[in-house]
Amino acid sequence: MADEPVKRRIGEGTLIRHALSEGRESPLRTYRRLTVGERAGTGRFILYELLTMFLGPLAGGLGFFLRKRFYPRLLGGAGRGLIIGRNVVIRHPGNIVIGNHVTIDDNCVLDGRGAGEGGLVIGDGVIINRNCMVLAKEGPVRIGARTTVGSNSVIVSTAGVEIGEAALMAGGCYISAGAYEVDSPGAIMDHEAYSRGPIRIGAGSWLGTCAVVLDGVSVGDGAVVGAGAVVNRDVAENAIVAGVPAKVLRARRLEGGPA
Repeated sequence: MADEPVKRRIGEGTLIRHALSEGRESPLRTYRRLTVGERAGTGRFILYELLTMFLGPLAGGLGFFLRKRFYPRLLGGAGRGLIIGRNVVIRHPGNIVIGNHVTIDDNCVLDGRGAGEGGLVIGDGVIINRNCMVLAKEGPVRIGARTTVGSNSVIVSTAGVEIGEAALMAGGCYISAGAYEVDSPGAIMDHEAYSRGPIRIGAGSWLGTCAVVLDGVSVGDGAVVGAGAVVNRDVAENAIVAGVPAKVLRARRLEGGPA
């Protein structure tokens, strides 16, 4: 049996709740720190405000065209053919790198605040459907080329999230590491938060509707996770799992490929 993963403390400085409750700086400075980061200059902050205020909610083809034309100026890098829908919220855009022909649908949130040097990286041909959140609270996020993230899905990094190439996530999936200590008195939210390590979703895998992948788990290449499953331990390559908690049903039958 594998050794128990080492717990990794989640730094308080990366939690929005702490930044808002400290009250040590003006509301404007707090807002600026949470949206573009402390290293961004005044000019970049003003550009962020103007673009997100006037272009973010703009409907129709004109909105698509103008966001495609001007939003790359905010990002750490952006390839060709970028499509950004209405009301997409982008925080710490300098930590976000987007590849070629990526689509970010309406009402999504991309937050690179705690991504560090690894950044929040979205590969070529990725589609992130509407109402999704991709949050780098602490640790990088990497979404491999040709991956599709279904609507209303949430990806939260507290120790790193890596999604391989051509992964398929159905709607309502939840990928999030981290937990709180529960055996101390007082409110849970005031206890130390920790993670057991990064979450990895293998290339060519499929997460069914509303699947949940928990702290420190690796889902192997080509694996299938059934709808509504809660995955709390590693899944082998090409395994099919389902249930709460998820259990192995069988391996994919790959001999000879499709008929």
